[in-house]
Amino acid sequence: MKLAVFSTKSYDKSSLMASATNNISITFFENRLTSLTAKLAAGFDAVCVFVNDELNQDVLSELKANGVKFIVLRCAGFNNLDLEACKALGIQCARVPAYSPEAVAEHTVALMMTLNRHIHKAFNRTKEGNFSLAGLLGFNIHGKTIGIIGTGNIGLATTKIMKGFGANVIAFDPVQNTSKQQDIDFTYTDLDTLLTTADIVSLHCPLNQSTHHLLNDKSISSMKDGVMIINTSRGGLVDTASLIKHLKSGKIGHLALDVYEQESELFFEDHSESIIQDDIFQRLLTFPNVIITGHQGFFTGEALTQIAKTTITNLTLFAESKINHNEIT
Repeated sequence: MKLAVFSTKSYDKSSLMASATNNISITFFENRLTSLTAKLAAGFDAVCVFVNDELNQDVLSELKANGVKFIVLRCAGFNNLDLEACKALGIQCARVPAYSPEAVAEHTVALMMTLNRHIHKAFNRTKEGNFSLAGLLGFNIHGKTIGIIGTGNIGLATTKIMKGFGANVIAFDPVQNTSKQQDIDFTYTDLDTLLTTADIVSLHCPLNQSTHHLLNDKSISSMKDGVMIINTSRGGLVDTASLIKHLKSGKIGHLALDVYEQESELFFEDHSESIIQDDIFQRLLTFPNVIITGHQGFFTGEALTQIAKTTITNLTLFAESKINHNEIT
């Protein structure tokens, strides 16, 4: 089995090689998979891709023509995959549905607490000998209402942490996990009630047609004044232009993003020696109450190990024509 891995970083190579079996030959490419780089997969049986690789009909057709039979995603989301085209071409695809929900949940809370207690500002101040507390006033999470949109593994892991803070957690999900609801002690509600009630709104749902720009001008307008919004899921869940509008008006009091709708041209690369051309992204960076991290919520040693193990297992199951419960159908 010959596997081509795209969007490779050093940590990807290390984790995948540590989990690889002798019957899989791996070639690593730093390039993102696009219509221009799909030709690199010629002669390979499978490709391994990440969140910002392109898997549209043109790319998939090129992969099929080059002999690719399998696609393994080393992530949970697959909004970048044209599933219908994949089925039509007869290419089997699998993902990593659960690698370390706690990793993303903990990063979510880290962003929440950094924003609330102004840790980033305090860090820079004390380095300069400034110990003034002016402008660093936060609020207690205890007793606040946290709105969790999406109660999959990551949403539930975040809910558990919030309950530990003594917060009141309300959640929205079209598919309710009632057994976990009783164990963790949170309340399901409709989306409108969540948006109008929550002090903090945290996104943990997949990106699809029904969730695209879930947070937009109308939905953000209905939120509490000074609401905190955290998105560690997918950038396309929010309309960035609406975020900027409501940051300027003060409707949004705090905003943390680990994802961005146009992140494929920015994230996972070093742009420190160049000028970022994305004016909307640059505008977000000017707000003092905004924190942006570069899609690092998943980035723990435990998560990378599990991603690699599941990715190799997915490939092995495909090669042996065995049932794969991680297959995207």
